[in-house]
Amino acid sequence: MPVHVVITGASAGVGRATARLYAERGANVVLVARGRAGLRAAADDVGALGGRALTYVADTADARQCEAAADAAEEAFGPIDVWINCAFTSVFAPFHEISPKEYERVTDVTYHGFVNGTRTALTRMLPRDHGTIVQVGSALGERAVPLQSAYCGAKHAINGFTSTVRTELLHRRSNVHITVAQLPAVNTPQFSWVRTRLPKHPGPVPPIYQPEIAARSILHAADHPRRKQYYIGASTLATIWANRLAPALLDGYLARTGFDAQQTDDRPTGENNLFKPVDQPPGSDHGAHGVFDDSSHSRSWQASLARRPGPALTGAALAAAAAAAASALRKRRHRPTGR
Repeated sequence: MPVHVVITGASAGVGRATARLYAERGANVVLVARGRAGLRAAADDVGALGGRALTYVADTADARQCEAAADAAEEAFGPIDVWINCAFTSVFAPFHEISPKEYERVTDVTYHGFVNGTRTALTRMLPRDHGTIVQVGSALGERAVPLQSAYCGAKHAINGFTSTVRTELLHRRSNVHITVAQLPAVNTPQFSWVRTRLPKHPGPVPPIYQPEIAARSILHAADHPRRKQYYIGASTLATIWANRLAPALLDGYLARTGFDAQQTDDRPTGENNLFKPVDQPPGSDHGAHGVFDDSSHSRSWQASLARRPGPALTGAALAAAAAAAASALRKRRHRPTGR
């Protein structure tokens, strides 16, 4: 029997890459997003790779639209086995330059969209006592950075919300599972269509990983959801452990480097998808990859280790990342600034 999976934010980026991998398994894939052109192209990908696709145009910030998407999914394919929350939006700017309306919009999509998707999935999964929910999280949900206050706040909220839901599922001894895949910096189109007030084009902080690395780990998390979260990429582990070992030192480091590190030498495009999709020709299908292919990694030793069942391997990866993070921070602390 093919797996029946719903992916929000499926028209581009990590959601698009995840849909392609499920298609290679012959899955029934329900693609949910706001952009019609991207959804059509994603459906073509799924069909070409051996899966069956259903597209549904919806804004996950609206709980009723999430419910309608789930109804359409089950009418087309039957009971939902896996629900993946991946849709988000953001604003790159110092906090005081983000309007209340913009902040609310980022929170509605990036946090409430996950809440709505989770509620929608649980409404159907709990009576059947079967199903898995995967939250696509971020290292920035553990360690915030400057210029992304709304996004970081939403990702932090997802972690707390998901922990509560997990304990409630454990309390009722449910066979429904929920897990989080914490992503590193990923080369997706978001940096070309995010709303920004920065003087230069926004970009991810290196090391940057290709979306297929994230997608493989998301599928693994869905296949093995008993672990409460998966850390993807050595940089994610290093960031989290550096924050635990030396948070004040990391604050100072990010204050000095975080502004320039999130900007390229190019000018912003001027397009943004905060309130409506960037869905008009030319280039209306943005695909899975962003503009950073030349500087992105297509492999991650840490992600490969994390997908192995041996706890010793995972422990070794954690220890190595912690040691590397602490060492790097000590070196930064004693390095002359040149000022």
